[in-house]
Amino acid sequence: MCGILAVLGCADDTQGKRVRVLELSRRLKHRGPDWSGMHQVGDCYLSHQRLAIIDPASGDQPLYNEDKSIVVTVNGEIYNHEQLRAQLSSHTFRTGSDCEVIAHLYEEHGENFIDMLDGVFSFVLLDTRDNSFIAARDAIGVTPMYVGWGIDGSVWISSEMKGLNDDCEHFEIFPPGHLYSSKEGGFKRWYNPPWFSEVIPSVPYDPLALRKAFEKAVTKRLMTDVPFGVLLSGGLDSSLVAAVTVRHLAGTKAAKRWGTKLHSFCVGLEGSPDLKAAKEVANYLGTMHHEFTFTVQDGIDAIEDVIYHTETYDVTTIRASTPMFLMSRKIKSLGVKMVISGEGSDEIFGGYLYFHKAPNKEELHRETCQKIKALHQYDCLRANKATSAWGLEARVPFLDKEFINEAMSIDPEWKMIRPDLGRIEKWVLRKAFDDEEQPFLPKVTVFNSNLCYINMLIEKWN
Repeated sequence: MCGILAVLGCADDTQGKRVRVLELSRRLKHRGPDWSGMHQVGDCYLSHQRLAIIDPASGDQPLYNEDKSIVVTVNGEIYNHEQLRAQLSSHTFRTGSDCEVIAHLYEEHGENFIDMLDGVFSFVLLDTRDNSFIAARDAIGVTPMYVGWGIDGSVWISSEMKGLNDDCEHFEIFPPGHLYSSKEGGFKRWYNPPWFSEVIPSVPYDPLALRKAFEKAVTKRLMTDVPFGVLLSGGLDSSLVAAVTVRHLAGTKAAKRWGTKLHSFCVGLEGSPDLKAAKEVANYLGTMHHEFTFTVQDGIDAIEDVIYHTETYDVTTIRASTPMFLMSRKIKSLGVKMVISGEGSDEIFGGYLYFHKAPNKEELHRETCQKIKALHQYDCLRANKATSAWGLEARVPFLDKEFINEAMSIDPEWKMIRPDLGRIEKWVLRKAFDDEEQPFLPKVTVFNSNLCYINMLIEKWN
């Protein structure tokens, strides 16, 4: 992940303003310690702090079209960039960056290209031909993004609040799945999947289709030019991420560059169940496993930094972010710049403790929809900012657009927790990876009831 900051239409093109934007952009340097970039056109400033994952040598930002009339600053990854490049054969690309396609897609399609992007992203695009701009955020809000308005009428866009809060009269979360257009003067939703309306789906459960969708979501996230690994707690979700990665790594470009031995990482208090479970899964999968421990005092000492980086006072988020924050520093010290993680599964499949109380499939489905819509404020925020604090990128295949569409189209009756039928939480996911002939994981890992540790202070259904 990178850090972006854009200041647009501030009616100030002086050197002093440029210095101020650079100063604010440096507050995001932890997100992108590899390079800094700035492009100024009159009173519009686009700055970037780069974490180099794809094309480290020449993919510095901002990015441009052929004649530099289109300028883009991006945080994210576009997994289908090679397919999109093939569709843009009449265009000349300056770099190997996956994000450069955004500038050229805009040339071809105007503002109507966002849904063509398969990936996660927050970007600002400036069209210098008429001084208009657009800004957009990915479907679920995996990448953080904030928008603010200056007293001079300027629009500010930043990856983190600390980039704009001191200079804006008002600022707020940039809503996921939305586009902001200066021509229209407001937001419009570009992401409109069938599940978003919360209409109850009726597609029969197909375990093989669900499995294939997840395998595809994981393998596309193996796109990297730098060393990487997986976060492994030993629970179902992270173990599936690791198992699928191990199974598909050998045939990838990443394996040719970095080898087929997957690195896995776990953190916990000394003697904690997570450490034991993660080691068992790592041994089964044959990963190069790295185990980190911390003390309660280490966690307490880190809380102030965790709050600074996550920019939240939500107790659950801070509690979950603290070990991830500590582990990320250790991972980065080993030379790893990207990890794949298991966030999002509990929201999609109803994995939390209180889903046992769901009275019917309709209520369960509506609750999962609402949980996914709120992820950008909680688990996405944690996974992104706790890792980006140390210049580490976290990728989350459970929140892949295509996978979510597949999982949320299933008749929710199959997601209901039914002890009388032997269905524990996330049964549809467990069953999809219960392969007798070529097991992904030990049975005990696949079917062990590993309810999320988050304490639900209020049960929704009593």
